Amino acid sequence: MSLFDSTPPDAPVPPAGAKGQRPLAERMRPERLEDYIGQEHILGPGKPLRRQIERDELTSVILWGPPGTGKTTLAKLIARITRCEFIPFSAVLSGIKEIKAVMADAERLRRAGLRTILFIDEIHRFNKAQQDAFLPYVERGDIVLIGATTENPSFEVISALLSRSRVYALRGLTVPEIVTLLKRALPVVGLEAGEDLLEQIAIYANGDARQAYNTLEAAAAASSEGKLSESAVQDAMQRKVLLYDKGGEEHFNIISALHKSVRSSDVDAALYWLSRMLEAGEDRLYIARRLIRMASEDIGLADPRALEQAVAAMQAVHFLGIPEGDLALAQAAIYLALAPKSDAAYQAMNAVRGDVERTIAEPVPMNLRNAVTRSMKEWGYGEGYQHAHQFADAMVDMACLPPSLEGRRYYFPTARGLEKRIGERLEEIRKTRERK
Repeated sequence: MSLFDSTPPDAPVPPAGAKGQRPLAERMRPERLEDYIGQEHILGPGKPLRRQIERDELTSVILWGPPGTGKTTLAKLIARITRCEFIPFSAVLSGIKEIKAVMADAERLRRAGLRTILFIDEIHRFNKAQQDAFLPYVERGDIVLIGATTENPSFEVISALLSRSRVYALRGLTVPEIVTLLKRALPVVGLEAGEDLLEQIAIYANGDARQAYNTLEAAAAASSEGKLSESAVQDAMQRKVLLYDKGGEEHFNIISALHKSVRSSDVDAALYWLSRMLEAGEDRLYIARRLIRMASEDIGLADPRALEQAVAAMQAVHFLGIPEGDLALAQAAIYLALAPKSDAAYQAMNAVRGDVERTIAEPVPMNLRNAVTRSMKEWGYGEGYQHAHQFADAMVDMACLPPSLEGRRYYFPTARGLEKRIGERLEEIRKTRERK
């Protein structure tokens, strides 16, 4: 007899309310691959792991990803679809002795014509000797090993085992994906719930489906009258529920408040509105895009580094994710709020756009055209062009605007920040051109 639970992965789930009922996260495990949510990059149609499963060509794999992303669920589904015996094995509770006992079971099953999937949860907790113990059985084909880890397998799994396995990186679930899972769970807990509360739970779960199920289960226990209550969700999350419609008016009201606080150099208000958006689960890259817009529209050349800070914050958010990337957004918001303000570049572009819309599209002056062929040169392309670097001060008196707009000015720098120096330089250039 095996030392481990041999209950098949397709064993019936006890009815709700049964004594010793399993946690909601366990009861909600899907029974078909089609019902599995998330990880489209490896399980979508035509993707590598999906092809391996459908063709029954599975080799040993390492599933690497954050908690609650479906590693155990995926392993059980693979066993069901490929009709393999499924033996779960915990790296926390087992040692060499237990490994040998399980391998003996697997070898007997292979001789009986049955394949075995050995699922090792938290494989990174095994030391080198324990991981080495699996190698002969993997090489002989006694087992298909599926390891799950939250740690980078390059550092935590021995190279010999890695070379015999394919590593698949699982991603944290998105808010819409977790909301989908929670909607499926509502009939199981016997409640109705609004989309806004489910989204709050999904945001709080931070990509972890198990955390979302646990929160829903706790909130359901404290709700009554067949409806999930806001206070129960708040108690389950141990924080205030910030209802925030990311597609509605409040979304635009708060981003407007953030933008205008930055423009007004009110750093405390900027941080407040930013925090409201972060806590409500706003898309971090959306916030980053708006900060970049603020840097160009309201600061511009008064402090060119503002744009650098905003773009760097966007890259940090993309690289770090939640919650570490939030600090980069806060840092950028502080910088933008404190920076000297100028909308001169914004106003210049509006003025140019107005002229472009109101005037005819004049041909490019001949002196600005490239004479890339002999005929074009004969036709006058490039005639009269003055190459700035051939002049001592790199200044020329050549007109570059169309004749009807010659002398038109669009950019009027302010006297704030670096733009004051830019204005002085611009005036110097204009006076030099006039002298020439």
